[in-house]
Amino acid sequence: MRHHRSGRKLGRDASHRKALYANLTGALIEHGRIRTTAAKAKEVRPVAEQMITLGRRGGVPARRQALKFLRSQDVVHKLFSDVGPRFAERPGGYSRIVRIGPRLGDAAEMVYLELVDYVPPDVSAPAPRPRRERSEQEPAEEQSEPPAEEEPQAEAEVEVEPEPG
Repeated sequence: MRHHRSGRKLGRDASHRKALYANLTGALIEHGRIRTTAAKAKEVRPVAEQMITLGRRGGVPARRQALKFLRSQDVVHKLFSDVGPRFAERPGGYSRIVRIGPRLGDAAEMVYLELVDYVPPDVSAPAPRPRRERSEQEPAEEQSEPPAEEEPQAEAEVEVEPEPG
């Protein structure tokens, strides 16, 4: 029986879980907010907060520990140059979980795992798309109609001779 065993298996073996945690933590540091299931968010949150604590600490040993886990120099650079200093005065609690409802396919509880200072991009009104001009290769609808520039010939100008008979 599984009495008081900590942690979720998430249907993965140990190495797959570790890679999942590293990838989700890297995405959170890079983007500031990720959308995932509640179970994954609850497992990733302590790992992400440990990485942010390393970013606050600074220094070469902390950078090496973060690089060992995250395996991406770009993410580690952002962690130590941007995210860590932003939370320098905060004594923990760098992330929050915001519930957004069930997923359509299997009704899994979906959440946003986001940093507490995350500001969503302004989505007030989408910018109007510029109108495309027709290229010469695309068939235009106006070309299927007879051209309006040509004047119809008047029938009154043509004289018809009556046939004798």
